[in-house]
Amino acid sequence: MLINSEPISEDLGHLFLRLGAGGTMFWQHGWPKLMAFGDKVDSFADPFGLGPAFSLVLLLIAEVVCSALVVLGLWTRAAVIPLIIAMAVVVFMVKGDAAFAEKELAAVYLMAFIALLFTGSGRYAVDRISFG
Repeated sequence: MLINSEPISEDLGHLFLRLGAGGTMFWQHGWPKLMAFGDKVDSFADPFGLGPAFSLVLLLIAEVVCSALVVLGLWTRAAVIPLIIAMAVVVFMVKGDAAFAEKELAAVYLMAFIALLFTGSGRYAVDRISFG
């Protein structure tokens, strides 16, 4: 039997980072946008010229689907990539000229998701469930 040499506190740190960043992204940002899709679809920011509807759909995939995957710890490293891209777009393009206070939250999310990209989900994640 292989014993994991990582301390439990490290895995708890990964869990709380996933739940905090992924959970608040989902509940405070993704879900409200999804529920107000019809109201936002025509006026949403379009930093790449793809159209506001397509830009909103891409952001919803990141903020709803990928955030839920992060919370569950399922494909965490892959799931944070769209979130990193989305938060980088907000920080550097959508709010690029704004004062730092206006983009601070997106910058904090960006750093949290980058940390999860490097650390992974930790032991307390759906990916780590073993049935064998």
